[in-house]
Amino acid sequence: MNKPSPAYGTGDSSYKAAGELSGLIRLVDAFYTYMETLPEARVILQMHSADLALSRKKLAYFLSGWLGGPRLYAEHFGSIVIPAVHRHLSVGYAQRDAWLLCMQRAIADQPYDESFKVYLLEQLRVPAERVRAACHV
Repeated sequence: MNKPSPAYGTGDSSYKAAGELSGLIRLVDAFYTYMETLPEARVILQMHSADLALSRKKLAYFLSGWLGGPRLYAEHFGSIVIPAVHRHLSVGYAQRDAWLLCMQRAIADQPYDESFKVYLLEQLRVPAERVRAACHV
């Protein structure tokens, strides 16, 4: 008899459900592809440097630790407080929603279990809203 897998958010279960680092890199690549192609995301794309390589790496590394895997962001870039790092940007409801739209589409493209797709998007709404609230737009 197979043992049920741990609930998402417990230990490294979410990290494993996302396909570990290689799965997160695929997710982040899809996310930035949507950011570069969706008209709704143009405003948030403009908040990034022209070369997205570092942004891609930072997001994948952040997600690794955030989902219970290796704390790669902290190892390579130091500690981070997501709302504070974005406070200098103009992030309102439209920007938050554009970010979530890109992430929703990127998640939908992944071979994750449907339950993990729902869970992940719900969890990502929390930091997205915290960034919006910190930016006071």
